[in-house]
Formats: sequence, C-alpha cells, structure tokens
Amino acid sequence: MQTFPINSLALLVAAITKTGIGMIWFAPPVFGARWFKYVQCTEDDLKRGMPKALLVDVIGNFIMAFVLVHATHYAAATTAAQGAAVGFFNWLGFVAVATLFSVTFEKRPFALWAINNGFQLVGIVVMGTIVAVWR
Repeated sequence: MQTFPINSLALLVAAITKTGIGMIWFAPPVFGARWFKYVQCTEDDLKRGMPKALLVDVIGNFIMAFVLVHATHYAAATTAAQGAAVGFFNWLGFVAVATLFSVTFEKRPFALWAINNGFQLVGIVVMGTIVAVWR
C-alpha cells in the first residue's frame, strides 16, 4: 500500500460534517418521523442511546473519511466533482449493495432503505468532496 500525506483536519471535518448531515436528515420534519415509524422507535428510545450512538457514528464516519482519502488519492481526484464521483461510486458499490439485503432478506420496507441510503449517499458524496479538495 502506498503511503502519502493525509490531512487529518480534513478527515475530522468530513466525519463531523457527515454526522451533521445525519442530524438534519433524521430530524422529524425531514425524514425522522417516517424513519421512527419504520424502525418502531420512539424519540425517548433514541435519546437514551444518543451519546453512544453519536460516538459510534463519529468514529465510523472518521473511518469512512480515511478510506475515502485513499480512494480519492488512487483515483487522482482533486476537484469537487471528482471527489463527489468517488464518493458516489463507493456508496453505490459498497453501501447501497451491502444494505439492500435488509429489503430482500429481512423484508424491511424499501422506503426505509431509501431513507437510510439517501443519507449515506449524500454524506459520502460530501465527504468525498471534502477529502478530494482539501488535501
């Protein structure tokens, strides 16, 4: 694996940005009300687990950003559009496909998959843009 300098601040900003996108995406006026219905979760349930969930989310997003830095580097992506494309194809090839089993095997509603994956798509595209441009 080739080594190259990585902008740690860009990784942190990308991870926190994706967490922020999630907070907006899953807010009740956006998709949160429908998401609560599909997962049969109450706001109180969510609030009780929030500290742990946010910690896991930020750590996971940091790992995603780290992987996207490598993907953008190997793709020689240096512009916003190129970074967004790297994010899109990583989402499509790994996240979208890997989570589709929840619809086919777990028989969860496609709308739940669409809400969750819409968030992942937007978040990963934005992260890809950040890490490609901010080297």
